Amino acid sequence: MIPIAIFCFVPALLGFYSFYGLLFKRYMHPHRIGWLFLTGVAAVLLSGFISLLLLLPYKGLAGNWRQFAALVLVTAGLATIHGIIGLVLKGFISWYNDIKIKEALNRKNYETSMALIKAQINPHFLFNTINNIDILISKDAQKASMYLNKLSGIMRFMLYETDGELIPLSREMTYIDQYIELQRIRSSNAGYVTYEVTGTPGNRMIAPMLFISYIENAFKHAEHKKAEKAIQIRLQIETNRMVFVCRNLYSVTAPMKQEHNGLGNDLLQKRLQLLYPGRHELSITREAGVYQVNLILQDA
Repeated sequence: MIPIAIFCFVPALLGFYSFYGLLFKRYMHPHRIGWLFLTGVAAVLLSGFISLLLLLPYKGLAGNWRQFAALVLVTAGLATIHGIIGLVLKGFISWYNDIKIKEALNRKNYETSMALIKAQINPHFLFNTINNIDILISKDAQKASMYLNKLSGIMRFMLYETDGELIPLSREMTYIDQYIELQRIRSSNAGYVTYEVTGTPGNRMIAPMLFISYIENAFKHAEHKKAEKAIQIRLQIETNRMVFVCRNLYSVTAPMKQEHNGLGNDLLQKRLQLLYPGRHELSITREAGVYQVNLILQDA
């Protein structure tokens, strides 16, 4: 009974778990199929050899190398069959787990998107902008029309162009331009805010409204509105990455709650982890009256 058990179960177990637990994880990739085949052959031959070593005391195979080699091939065949079963089973389990992970990511993305839709724009900004345009109509109708078109562009962008996971970076930059220009009409100090872009967007794509929460926050909490460069925004576009910096002055005597219009830092960080896993660096500092956000996005 013992030899039969060894002959039937040892190569089966060795073949199954070598493919299931080791080879699938290491080599189940389109670029490593050759290595999977070679290591698979080595694994089943080794399984057969180990099985025959365990059978030596019972079969008296010592010295009969032809019979020993033939039995190695037979047990290797058994290991191959069970190895393929293990490979298929592991592939099915991985595929099923991937489906569950994607469903969880889609659910988180949906929840985050809903939060973003509700907080895409500060309602005070909207009301104040409309009031400012209304006042400007009587003073400079042409300029009022220009700002009204910018506000219309912002609303159109938020309603119709933020549904997809990615949008052209150039479109996102246009939205930021329009938002900053509408904020400028609330202050007579032209140097209150600076916005600098280096590099060109080209065909670069980006998750929609990724920077605007930080920009809105800067305008919401910035102090010293008569000071030069109270808000500084910089976007640096490089070959393989983007660097976004947003800094604003704030009053060190007054408490500043970083709400991001309902989008807390935790939620914003979760969105970055969802959309740019392992491809982003975010640092936020608050010291000496300066609140600064540094965000680096690496290309895939």
